[in-house]
Amino acid sequence: MNKTHILLAIVLTIIISSCNTNNTINIDTSTSKDSISSSEKEIAKTKFGILVNDYTINKASVKKNEFFSNILQNNGISYPRVIEAVEASKDIFDVKYMRTGDTYYTFRKKDTTNKTDYIIYHLNKTNYVKFDFRDSIIATEHQLPIRIDTNMAEGIIESSPWVSLKNGGYDPMLSMELSDIYAWTIDFYGLQKGDSYKIIYETKFIDSTYIGLGKVLACQFVHFDHNYKAYIFVQDSLEDYFDEEGGSLRRAFLKAPLRYSRISSRYSHSRMHPILKIRRPHHGVDYAAPTGTPVHTIGDGKVTYVGRKGGYGKYIKIKHNGTYTTGYAHLSRYAKGLKVGAFVKQGETIGYVGSTGRSTGPHLDFRVYKSGTPIDPLKMKSPPAIPIKDSMKTEFENTINKYDKLLK
Repeated sequence: MNKTHILLAIVLTIIISSCNTNNTINIDTSTSKDSISSSEKEIAKTKFGILVNDYTINKASVKKNEFFSNILQNNGISYPRVIEAVEASKDIFDVKYMRTGDTYYTFRKKDTTNKTDYIIYHLNKTNYVKFDFRDSIIATEHQLPIRIDTNMAEGIIESSPWVSLKNGGYDPMLSMELSDIYAWTIDFYGLQKGDSYKIIYETKFIDSTYIGLGKVLACQFVHFDHNYKAYIFVQDSLEDYFDEEGGSLRRAFLKAPLRYSRISSRYSHSRMHPILKIRRPHHGVDYAAPTGTPVHTIGDGKVTYVGRKGGYGKYIKIKHNGTYTTGYAHLSRYAKGLKVGAFVKQGETIGYVGSTGRSTGPHLDFRVYKSGTPIDPLKMKSPPAIPIKDSMKTEFENTINKYDKLLK
């Protein structure tokens, strides 16, 4: 090869390298296998921070009626050492709450002693307790490394968001996230066929195993031809969702007092009473739901009534401010400790759906009073929370631009 050919090859290499830099994310792979240090090689051979070559590792699950002491003693740990292990872990793990099916690993020495040096007990999908039996027993809590991916889900409502997401191959629990984000702006019991959604969200993995949803980063929900957008943003150290104008999606009141239900009767000045068989006003909304479904207060307030009240059965009344009061009727029971004079926070469980009083089946009769006069809860407008501040608007606009490119 002459000098001209060599020079041409160098120029082509530079051009190709430059093009790749502009279009791809390059990962440095220049480190050769020979340059990896011995400590890095050791890390590659560990599990739960323990060198695996030294041990026989056994994975098992807690059996029915099996106790912590059984597991330890079956692995050669003496009873006095069992007591020591319980004491060492008492601040991070109460052995009384072991559950059938929980996973644990034993690490036994690959020598004539076959001694158990470690037991790893999984508290949940991500956290575990590491028991070190080599000397004085040490118990420490750890978390497995979690990988977070960003995904997009989209679909059209035929019957419910849950069904739409499941049929689309997405985690249907995303419907719960949507319900929470839009709790103040969309009545999820009044969705119509043809409503649509797009969601940018996180998924969490340990190795290649999916363990659940992360945050919803941005989403849009088209309902009655109106496009409701939501973007996650941190303001004053608080993470919240805002619309494209920078208004908070939170409101003084939730749109509904429970999450799983259907509207069985709406606000009316003349409704045929299902039991009395006469026409009379029904100044509330009935939500049909199974007995025991949690009922939430739609806003912060002070409890002014807890007890039976005629045809309402078990009833709760909450005063939210100088203007609004809400009532919750036909309950099966009240939240533990709820009493007159107690202050409750928005979304707090105050009772459970039932069928007490004059009722044909389990449901919640929900009522709203404005300055003492009943109003239609489904038509009540609620003021927004604090919007994006002027000092944060540029940063917020950058957030919108980033996610809108994906939503579009």
